[in-house]
Amino acid sequence: MNPTQFATELEKKGINLSERQLEQFHIYYKTLVEWNEKINLTALTDEEDVYLKHFYDSISAAFYHDFTKEQHICDVGAGAGFPSIPIKICFPHLKVTIVDSLQKRIGFLNHLASQLELSDVAFYHDRAETFGKNGKFRESYDTVMARAVARMSVLSELCLPLVKKNGTFIAMKGSQANEELQLAKNAIEILGGEVDSNHTFSLPEENSDRSIVIISKKRQTPKKYPRKPGTPNKEPIE
Repeated sequence: MNPTQFATELEKKGINLSERQLEQFHIYYKTLVEWNEKINLTALTDEEDVYLKHFYDSISAAFYHDFTKEQHICDVGAGAGFPSIPIKICFPHLKVTIVDSLQKRIGFLNHLASQLELSDVAFYHDRAETFGKNGKFRESYDTVMARAVARMSVLSELCLPLVKKNGTFIAMKGSQANEELQLAKNAIEILGGEVDSNHTFSLPEENSDRSIVIISKKRQTPKKYPRKPGTPNKEPIE
């Protein structure tokens, strides 16, 4: 998917990018490739792959969730900024917080934000488990997102504690989302969430399956969650 096709496909979904926004995606791509030579950010460096499998794929969450409203988003384990930075470029009014466990990636994100001239973005070097225990951040976000981070039972424990009551948790998944959801039902319930919807679609051109799982936060998360770093992954809530 080249930049022109990218803009055309988004237009079909009601997202019209300005020249400035297209320029920001171009700068994003160039910066990603340049930094990828120093630190491992992505296995994909071909322009068409990045535009399709990173940029377009990240923005696909906006096909099922309304980002036009004012909201503060927390992106857990965003790595090179996916999905929240492409979404921020499309919807500049959003406030975005990214938490990632690798300091080098946070360094990249700070540089990227300055290159893209983004405002209302904050990057934290922390484990999601510790971040979710911090009173400053816990249950303070309207929308919490994660893409390709962990299976649903684990991801729910990392993300739901950060979602404010009546807020939304969006998990961006591949074709295995339904099976993961079945196994995570109990965890989602315990953590105060309720599955709202699971949207499946295929990426254009490549036709690989994607799922956008939307979970509503109905109740406060019990204080014991998230458990200490590493525990959610080793002993998922059953």
